[in-house]
Amino acid sequence: VAVKALIYASLALNILVLVPVCAGMIGNAAWADAAYGPNNAARGILLAVYLAILAGSIGLVFKPVPAMVAGLLLVQILYKLATPFTVGSAGHPVVLSNLGIAAFHSLTMWSIWKDMGS
Repeated sequence: VAVKALIYASLALNILVLVPVCAGMIGNAAWADAAYGPNNAARGILLAVYLAILAGSIGLVFKPVPAMVAGLLLVQILYKLATPFTVGSAGHPVVLSNLGIAAFHSLTMWSIWKDMGS
C-alpha cells in the first residue's frame, strides 16, 4: 500500500470519527454524555484537543507533508495507547475505539518511516 494512500486514509479516519464526536460533545448528545461523562471542564479540554486534531487533519489533507502527518499521528498513537491506563479499563468503548485507531495510525507511521528511509 502506498504511503500517500495510508496518509490520506489516516487523515480521513480522523475526520470521519472526530466530526460526529465533536458535534455530539458540543450538542451534549446522550451518547456523548455516556461515553465522555457530563459536560464539565475536563470534557471541554478534551473537546479542545479533538478540535485541534480535527483542524490539523483537515489542513493536512490539503498539504499532506509526511513529517507533519507523522507528528500528528505520533501524538495520537501515544495518547490513545495511554487511555486504558488513564481510564482504568480496556473495555470502555472510547478506549476500544482509541486502540483500533492507534493500530491503524501505527501502520501509517510505519509506512512513513519506511518511506523516509528510501
